[in-house]
Amino acid sequence: MDANEVAQYLKSHPEFFEQYAELLSQIHIPSPHGDKAISITERQMVMLRDKAKQLEIKMAELIRFGEENDAIGDKVHELGVALTAAADLPAALRALYAHLGGAFAVPHVVVRLWSGSGSGTEFVPTADSIRAAAAALKHPYCGPSAGQETADWFGERGGHVRSLAQVPLRRGDETFGVLVLASEEAHRFYPEMGTLYLDRIGQMAAAALGRVAA
Repeated sequence: MDANEVAQYLKSHPEFFEQYAELLSQIHIPSPHGDKAISITERQMVMLRDKAKQLEIKMAELIRFGEENDAIGDKVHELGVALTAAADLPAALRALYAHLGGAFAVPHVVVRLWSGSGSGTEFVPTADSIRAAAAALKHPYCGPSAGQETADWFGERGGHVRSLAQVPLRRGDETFGVLVLASEEAHRFYPEMGTLYLDRIGQMAAAALGRVAA
């Protein structure tokens, strides 16, 4: 009988330990935290303590993630309120730049619009290739700035930008602009990051800008 058969037998016959209860006090096995031998009961206690510790660590992580999400949610809400209160295009742009650069600590933010009326840098002609790329995005692009045409919009600072997020601005099925967030940190915006909040920011920005720039 090999070890697997022994293990299967004991699982199938739990009454064995009732019939030979004295064996539990006689059997000693290696401790997972040292070289000394301990009883089965002590080993079970060690395993339970280890599992409890792992659960504590996992719970702490979940609480931390929850707190971080709550903080981000509050910032998104405050941005939404500011955009809703904006009476004209300059006010909407000020709210967008101020909140993204302030509460969200994004060092570089650019908005480009190719629909609507305005005379600011936001209405500088945009290459057809960038328009097509923005229209093709189902979700915001997050990743390296290398190879992204929008990185050129940051001028001299563009040479220091390492990662960026491109958020399409849509009105219905029409993509009328793009919001670009950039950072010198290579992992500030990365391909595997969640885009839920970026999606919401893009939707709110599009609703506000589409309303005041029409």
